[in-house]
Amino acid sequence: MSQSTGRVLALLEVLQAQPGLTGPQLAERLGIDERTVRRYAAALADLGLPVSAERGRYGGYRLAPGFRLPPLMLGDDEAVAVVLGLLAADQLGLGVGASARASALAKIERMLPSALRDRVQAVRATLGFTQPARAGSLFDVRHLLAVGEAVRDRRRLSLVYRSWRGEETRRDFDPYGVVFHAGRWYATGLDHRSGELRTLRLDRIGAVTVGEDRFEPPESFDAAGHVVGALAAVPYRHEVEVVLHAPIEDVRRRVPASVGTTAAVANGTRLLCRAERLDGMARMLAGLGWDFTIARPGELRTEVARLGERLLELSRD
Repeated sequence: MSQSTGRVLALLEVLQAQPGLTGPQLAERLGIDERTVRRYAAALADLGLPVSAERGRYGGYRLAPGFRLPPLMLGDDEAVAVVLGLLAADQLGLGVGASARASALAKIERMLPSALRDRVQAVRATLGFTQPARAGSLFDVRHLLAVGEAVRDRRRLSLVYRSWRGEETRRDFDPYGVVFHAGRWYATGLDHRSGELRTLRLDRIGAVTVGEDRFEPPESFDAAGHVVGALAAVPYRHEVEVVLHAPIEDVRRRVPASVGTTAAVANGTRLLCRAERLDGMARMLAGLGWDFTIARPGELRTEVARLGERLLELSRD
């Protein structure tokens, strides 16, 4: 690589990291004169990466939006951060296509200097996670981008949505926020079809259009809190009420809000939740390590007794 080519690429890296630097600032940063800065900017334009130069107090050089993504100039720490982010995204089940993650990871690793690439691949090969990988629900990334745009600009969405029964409906939706939770993406907001707040899964959206109508979300609306609360209220086969004999602060640290609602009572913390299987609820309560009193349902006491008997049998083996 020639010295001038290296400096052209250095200019690209600086413009990506700090857009808006003036000619004198770029010249000082790169160790060249302002005339050469203009020449290097023209060289980037010849490569299909147009650079705009604006005058005035808030002017400076910037990469102009183009028809394609320019090559990213990443430092070592930035490249490692991207690699670790892709690995974490795979573990969390973010739902972006596996082929997209794999190709992005391969491109980043090919770009790394050989010594750093070898060290990154060593971390990748030996990295362990304390939680099992989630199988994220696949969805159209374009739908996520549309929802994000509508949330930011407070614009109404027109969408086709498939219910859990497989029924498709058309609805107008004011999205107040987009949330990732437990391997799935959700949009939460006002559903004009029902006139109520709704939490919609992005993987069930068949088509989405960002409209021109605007809306005002409720003041200080907590999108993540609403999604977690809405999921905790989803009807299951059994309603459970238990008093955990532990301070509410400790309970809230150990029991996610998505499991159920908590309230302080005289002898501990009341937990209200729903469960599809009572044997699983018995194991969860036993795993918390606190004494507890079951208010309802009575069948949960039977499951707790069965779990205790099973544990006694295992201890005798």
